[in-house]
Amino acid sequence: MRRPHIRNVAVAVAVTTAATGLAGTAFAGPATGTNHAATADASDASVVSAARAAAVAHASATGVAQGDELQAEDVMIDPEGARHVRFTRTHQGMAVLGGDLVVHLTEKLAYAGVTRAAGHTVKPTAATSAKLSAGQAQQKAAAAAKGDAGTAELVVDARDGGSALAYQVRVSDADTESGGSSTVVIDAVTGKVRSNTPDSDAFMSPGLLDKLRQHGEKLDPATGAGSQAAGVLASSSASAAARYPSTAHGTGKSLFVGQIPLTTTRTARTSYLLKDPTHWGTETRDAKGQELESFGRGKKMSTSNDVFGNGATTSRNSAAADAQYGVTKTLDFYKKTFGRKGIENNSKGAHAMVHFGKKVANAFWDSTCDCMLYGDGDGDMFKKPLVVLDVTGHELTHGVVDATAKLEPTRVDAQGNQYGEPGALNESLADIFGSNVEFFTNNAKDKPDYLIGEKLGLDQKFLRRLDHPSLDKLEGTIDYWSPQVYDAEVHAGSGVSSHAYYLLAEGSGHKTIGGVKYDSPTFDGSTVKGIGRTKATAIFYRALTRYMVSTTDFHGARVATLKAAKDLYGQSSTEYKTVDQAWSAVDVTTANTPAAHH
Repeated sequence: MRRPHIRNVAVAVAVTTAATGLAGTAFAGPATGTNHAATADASDASVVSAARAAAVAHASATGVAQGDELQAEDVMIDPEGARHVRFTRTHQGMAVLGGDLVVHLTEKLAYAGVTRAAGHTVKPTAATSAKLSAGQAQQKAAAAAKGDAGTAELVVDARDGGSALAYQVRVSDADTESGGSSTVVIDAVTGKVRSNTPDSDAFMSPGLLDKLRQHGEKLDPATGAGSQAAGVLASSSASAAARYPSTAHGTGKSLFVGQIPLTTTRTARTSYLLKDPTHWGTETRDAKGQELESFGRGKKMSTSNDVFGNGATTSRNSAAADAQYGVTKTLDFYKKTFGRKGIENNSKGAHAMVHFGKKVANAFWDSTCDCMLYGDGDGDMFKKPLVVLDVTGHELTHGVVDATAKLEPTRVDAQGNQYGEPGALNESLADIFGSNVEFFTNNAKDKPDYLIGEKLGLDQKFLRRLDHPSLDKLEGTIDYWSPQVYDAEVHAGSGVSSHAYYLLAEGSGHKTIGGVKYDSPTFDGSTVKGIGRTKATAIFYRALTRYMVSTTDFHGARVATLKAAKDLYGQSSTEYKTVDQAWSAVDVTTANTPAAHH
């Protein structure tokens, strides 16, 4: 739930920030097809230095105050020359929650603007004003999350318009659905629990699971039985290298996508590990029915014949084949589409663990583990592991958001349901890019579409859909913005921006794509002509990586995508105008922009 261009547009240009150790981001040029190479006429250290100096010099715009220090998280260099530096902030040595900002520079390193999470200056707060001790804060955090509290650290909570002195405590073995950790923020003066947020992002909310149980649904997804054409799957033994470890080409007999090729690691003459050297060592392990948040504690998965699974749940390796396939395809989508090298853009592989916990009917992105966690289902309502392709694409996109904008819900209730527009935008981006993973993969056993969770076996035939979100009656997903959306449950609220994306890509009205019928309405009855999925996706990705921060709401997302469209295609372009039309069609406009929520 919680918690950062296109090949036929232009060739993506990768930029490595070697001087600072920060990963750069690759971008596509405008739709003219012109190749824009990023010329590194200044070192990345100089870019960071210039951005930091600009933030101080333009303090009235950036909100940087005396006692603040900025830590660079990412340096982005556009092919057309602009620079963007994403910062987190400390104040008097304390981390500032909601203090993140992106400083925008011209090619000549002149200040060009700022995107900031906190819409106010963080007022100085002395640590001596704390009335609770660290020990007392730990006790309150443990009680709130029902787990084991770690060390309490003083922070400044600048979220929701405040500048409160607080303690941040990570609670392990918390009372969450995943049994994982939770981050609790305790007011250092009043002792109030300011927030209690699970560190894992669940595909299904507690509220949705309760509703499914109330409806008596029995989800037994159809499997993708069958195999690919002969010759697709290479034999490892025929071309194996004499030295180990070596790259091998094995077979996955999966639950949902049939027989698939898997790149594996040969560790001995008759031993093959489910680890892909061609994807930075991306690996899937077995959690052994435990609620693990440490990938290193998972059991390595290996076979003697380089075949993983049997197409049924009777083999523990079947779900692993689906997971490994989905993770590597998601990595391929981000790399080949945006030049993004791994979830955190740091040329490191992704991790997954299957058979997580006992009777867990969910899947999670866990930011503590930095890995995907897949439950096996509860055996009653949900009878198979949640390892379908768009679930993996959705959840790994939460990892990308974690590494970039870090969009957060504004509140979490006692049952773990999350609320607020930034969290809803996070869910929407996960649906948007998860859908794109399907289109990129184009697997015959899981045909691409704008539906989310269509293979889960739900009575309504899908979980969410981008063209007409309110057809989802389970979560009550919303088509159009209204003031009430600001505190909507995040999956319900996600429909606003997902709908805007679909309208931008495909337009309004009736359309059949890949055999699936769509009919996308508009708030004002207007007609929107889409610009195509390729361009729409490029715009939303650039908006996420450059112009969104932890508190971005739907009106902020509109501004971010307009800026991205201007960067890529120009302010007078059809693409820019269609972005504006698409948001207007879901009733997100300049005219109804709410007063600042800070």
